[in-house]
Amino acid sequence: MAHIYPIRLHSSLHETIWGGRRLERDHWKTLPADNSLIGESWETEVSTIVQNGAYENKTLAAVVEDAGEDFLGTQAVAIFGKRFPLLAKFIDANGQLSVQVHPKDEYAHAFEGGKLGKTEFWYILDAEPGASIVHGFKAATNPDEVRQAIESVKLEELMHNEPVKAGDIVFVPAGTVHAIGSGIVLYELQEYSDVTYRMYDYGRLTASGKPRELHIERSLDVSDYTVSPQIKMHPVEISNTPEYSERCLVACNYFVTREVQLRGGARNGTTEGSCIILTSLGADARVAYGENLGQSEAFNRGQTVVLPATLGDFRIEGEGSLLFSYVPASNDSAWQAWKIANPESAH
Repeated sequence: MAHIYPIRLHSSLHETIWGGRRLERDHWKTLPADNSLIGESWETEVSTIVQNGAYENKTLAAVVEDAGEDFLGTQAVAIFGKRFPLLAKFIDANGQLSVQVHPKDEYAHAFEGGKLGKTEFWYILDAEPGASIVHGFKAATNPDEVRQAIESVKLEELMHNEPVKAGDIVFVPAGTVHAIGSGIVLYELQEYSDVTYRMYDYGRLTASGKPRELHIERSLDVSDYTVSPQIKMHPVEISNTPEYSERCLVACNYFVTREVQLRGGARNGTTEGSCIILTSLGADARVAYGENLGQSEAFNRGQTVVLPATLGDFRIEGEGSLLFSYVPASNDSAWQAWKIANPESAH
């Protein structure tokens, strides 16, 4: 029997060679005491464990299996099928990440066993002075030129480096050659896919003295060889009331992410065609739901809650900033407003 209520999730921590300890230092997460280098905290991984209610101690995957479309939503199922649609992460890039590219859905379906491609976006939470990302190329290029640059360990000469600071919003459509630079902490939302092609790793060697595996042929197959038309997005104000303000950060057919700034008041809403991912970026908040909004679930900085698509009326109360993400219908008002402000990325 499906249980419909806000699902609060534990995080899934991932150690990486480029990770660090800032997710704990900056009060996003509690990290293991063994000084492991944590690069990613996956908020909606299907193996993450539910913290509350009837599904407590079960995985997100088990919730999806039991509640199905009632949990996911008709719009999410139409785009992604009966699987959890979006993967949210906190990322601590203590070191430079490799240069990567993700395929579009059609390529991944054909060559990766029916998997999804990956379009994603980054919300920069903190960046050290001089920090930058790779996003596309300095000038239009071609596969032969890029292959030669990879083989001669000179791809840096072709890539575009973009300085970033806290508050920047970066959209990374499938096909964009990209890399997160060192000294950056960010929130990422992506299509739920594990298909990543490592194009270039600056000639670095692993602890065993060997280079990490590259996926050169597939990278060259799926890359966009033009200059990125837009890197930093222009958020659009949706609401501004005494109780809260709200703006749309990024929008595409896979996801819309809004930032809600609570001012000690409440933001009312109703779930429709998609589950909603709520992540606190500092807000001490609670979601009221159920008959007469008589039940509630609290969450705070660094925590994530998923609202089932059939939850119905809800009210978010509290103080501070949170992110509000979902799979949109084609006529979604926030998406339409965002397209006007970001025509270079609206396609």
